[in-house]
Amino acid sequence: MRNTAKITTAVLAAGALTLGLSACGSDKKDSASDTSGPLIVAASPTPHAEILDFVKKNLAKKAGLDLEVKEFQDYIVPNTATEDGSVDANYFQNQPYLDDFNKKRGTHIVPVVTVHLEPLGLYSHKLKSADALKSGATVAVPNDAVNEARALKLLASKGLITLKDGAGSEATPQDISKNPKNLKFKEVEAAQTPRSLDDVDAAVVNGNYAISAGLKPATDALVLESAKNNPYGNFLAVKKGNENDPRVKKLAKLLTSPEVKKFIEDKYAGSVIPSF
Repeated sequence: MRNTAKITTAVLAAGALTLGLSACGSDKKDSASDTSGPLIVAASPTPHAEILDFVKKNLAKKAGLDLEVKEFQDYIVPNTATEDGSVDANYFQNQPYLDDFNKKRGTHIVPVVTVHLEPLGLYSHKLKSADALKSGATVAVPNDAVNEARALKLLASKGLITLKDGAGSEATPQDISKNPKNLKFKEVEAAQTPRSLDDVDAAVVNGNYAISAGLKPATDALVLESAKNNPYGNFLAVKKGNENDPRVKKLAKLLTSPEVKKFIEDKYAGSVIPSF
């Protein structure tokens, strides 16, 4: 009788635990499908967060959008946070970078709408032109696969190096077939490239980091990427399956509005170019 009571109590306890776990799971699912709260967007400080802040202060309320902007300095956490649901969306990257990130990290991030292009540029604190690069000069380039390849393609487009046939979006200095100036390459984190300018002869810097460092791509770059047929436009992105979130749709419409286009053109004067 005592053993029977123990077994019965154990069964009831297990049933209660199962019921409790089911309830918790149900709550989590309901929470995940709730789109009534603020839309939290991860963004690089410049220009992405600045553009989002303009939307938040000037356009979001009228559109019925509660927008929250979280700034990140790196190119990794915005995607991992979007993947795990810590944020609802992100705005900082281009398609080649996202393709590489999803492939290597098994994430499921997808673009929603392309907003702008930040031309990649070659900068120097020591030189007035790219032609002034001397034999053996050191050039800093971003160390992530896509931006490094993009930097090398920029240098190749100006005849400073030649890349092997077929060198694609993961090209590295090993893919250089001709290097007439015998340039040396220093690979650093993209965010650190502006800071490296005092230590190298020149550096290839992403547009957002150039602006953050007080550089003006339209006037300060020795060499600047062309906007024509450029695949590196920056877009709003979400985890696959969340593209139809009504809050995301509202933000996508606002980010490609005439008001935002004018804001980008006026504020960045060609250093950031609207893609719509």
